[in-house]
Amino acid sequence: MGLRLAWEVLQLPLYTLWRSGPTGKQAFGVLHCTVGDGMIAGITLLAALAVAGRAGWPFSRSRAVWLVSVLLGVGYTVCSEWLNVYIRGCWGYSALMPTLPVVGTGLSPLLQWIVVPTMAQWLAVRRAPWIDLAH
Repeated sequence: MGLRLAWEVLQLPLYTLWRSGPTGKQAFGVLHCTVGDGMIAGITLLAALAVAGRAGWPFSRSRAVWLVSVLLGVGYTVCSEWLNVYIRGCWGYSALMPTLPVVGTGLSPLLQWIVVPTMAQWLAVRRAPWIDLAH
């Protein structure tokens, strides 16, 4: 969750809330999005494990689980950003947010679902004391 919280704080200037919202609303937005992203990450990891995981995970099939979880996260992000930015108007991008052509999804939230799960899986496998990396 620490990686997600840091990402949310760092990308805040890329949203209109940065300039238009009071500090309390910004803090709530960061907390709300961090918790929501954590829940989505957990669900995508469980789904990826159900689809691509095996009993030997993370020693076997870790790349397959990683790929499925990233694809699910990216797919969710494209749909969620489109729905919440362009249809519902729940939040908006500032002029600083680079967007993808055609779909208009912000680059920062999209990269979040590639970078953060990659770093989290790498850290979990490398730092877990019960995992024997020599095995």
